[in-house]
Amino acid sequence: MILTPEYVFRRIESITPEFLAQHGITALVLDVDNTLTADGSQVLDDSVRQWLDTMRAAGVSLTIVSNNTDKRVRPFAQRIGLAYVPLACKPFSPGLRVARRRLGVAKSRMAMVGDQIFTDRLAAGLYGIPCLFLLPRTPHDKNRVVRFKRKFEPYWLNKFYRNGGKIYE
Repeated sequence: MILTPEYVFRRIESITPEFLAQHGITALVLDVDNTLTADGSQVLDDSVRQWLDTMRAAGVSLTIVSNNTDKRVRPFAQRIGLAYVPLACKPFSPGLRVARRRLGVAKSRMAMVGDQIFTDRLAAGLYGIPCLFLLPRTPHDKNRVVRFKRKFEPYWLNKFYRNGGKIYE
């Protein structure tokens, strides 16, 4: 089923260069809200900053793909030194196609990192790349549409666990 995650991580900091190398992943497409930072925040935790540095040092290509506007994403992306694609239209794939071309990698070498099943996970599945699904950084979503969609995520996560899925710590 396209909505069931392949991999679930508690936080982005749990994704390691070794894990990526084992799976042939050399490029990551990153969501912003509740993935890299709290929903609506421009503040990056030190642990996420260190994680980004570790990924860069390991040669992993990184870019942001967000459904948010340029006004929301640009200051954050510039502050952390990443290219970005705003208004990505997830769960559809235009933003992922743009990111792949900019990264210059084969689709088989990239993965989506995000916290929402009905945007990030679905976009990755429809585009044909793995999703490294994260539990949200905070339990609070400001957007009403996101809060509504969150009510349906437990079904798919429970299905993942029932089928032997685990959380990578």
